[in-house]
Amino acid sequence: MDFLFVEYASQPLWLWAAFFGFIFFLLWLDLGVINHGDEVISAKKSALMWAGFASLACLFGLYVGYIYEPDPQYYSTPDNLNQQAVVQYFTGYLLETALAFDNIFVISLIFTYFAIPRQYQHRVLFWGIIGALVFRALFISAGAAIVNSWTWVLYFFAAFLIYTGWKMVQGGDGPELDLENNKLLNFMRRRLPITNEITNHNFFVKRPHPKTGKLKAFATPLFLALIMVETADIVFAVDSVPAIFAVTRDPFIVYTSNIFAILGLRSMYFMLAAAVERFKYLKYGLSLVLILIGVKIIWNFGLAKELHLVPYLEPHWALILTLVLIGGSMIYSLIRTRHDGDDVSKAA
Repeated sequence: MDFLFVEYASQPLWLWAAFFGFIFFLLWLDLGVINHGDEVISAKKSALMWAGFASLACLFGLYVGYIYEPDPQYYSTPDNLNQQAVVQYFTGYLLETALAFDNIFVISLIFTYFAIPRQYQHRVLFWGIIGALVFRALFISAGAAIVNSWTWVLYFFAAFLIYTGWKMVQGGDGPELDLENNKLLNFMRRRLPITNEITNHNFFVKRPHPKTGKLKAFATPLFLALIMVETADIVFAVDSVPAIFAVTRDPFIVYTSNIFAILGLRSMYFMLAAAVERFKYLKYGLSLVLILIGVKIIWNFGLAKELHLVPYLEPHWALILTLVLIGGSMIYSLIRTRHDGDDVSKAA
């Protein structure tokens, strides 16, 4: 059993195995016990589920703050490592959760395009989370290897985050998704036998081949929606992974904060999909957070550590400012859109 104490990313394999085991237990509990049938998940139930996942994320934060053994190489100073780690963990969790709001817009557009019945949407998102676990692990492993070997790469991350934040401010009212001209979707339609019927929650169904009459597996719109959801997560990871590495270079903190945020995404979707337009100003808060994190990299690594021109900004300031910007933009959105529902009712 000595191999369990072999370290990966400065943490023993048993710790990684225990974390993955816990996550897969939560997924089994979700689909196998709580939501084992095909049903429309209510906003109330979704809110309770999200609160449960958020509570578990906070409990894990207590583990990071009191039990976890951070590797000093990933932190600015060797003092108060657990304090630094827990602040970075919650900053990463909050940032990833906020960025997931944009994902909710896109998922809603995908489900609408493929006309996925609401009782099957949870199943698509469940398997989408499984794929996200894998792809985030690959992205974060590659990012950790690059960042911790060549720290100067963080300057490219900083420029990318500032550019992305600025583009979000300059962009339209919501994300654009042209599924009609999506190359991957058109490729699958050319290469795979596909049925437009949705009769159950299966991703593939057996149908007679139109030429031979033999039974053949046909992909359903649920499978196409799943692929598009996975693709959307990969696209969003391009933004979120550099952002989290700008907050912390500890791979374990990066991955765990990402995964806990992603676990709550499904519940967040069913809780907020109907009211997603109420948060129309959230993108401005997110854009400022991305710009803030990009500037923080330049400030801490360039101006403070290299040139010694300014004092080093401690991690808790990033957490406080992230809370203020995201919370403020959400409150402002709710205030500005509080009469939108009344206007729609009057128009009807």
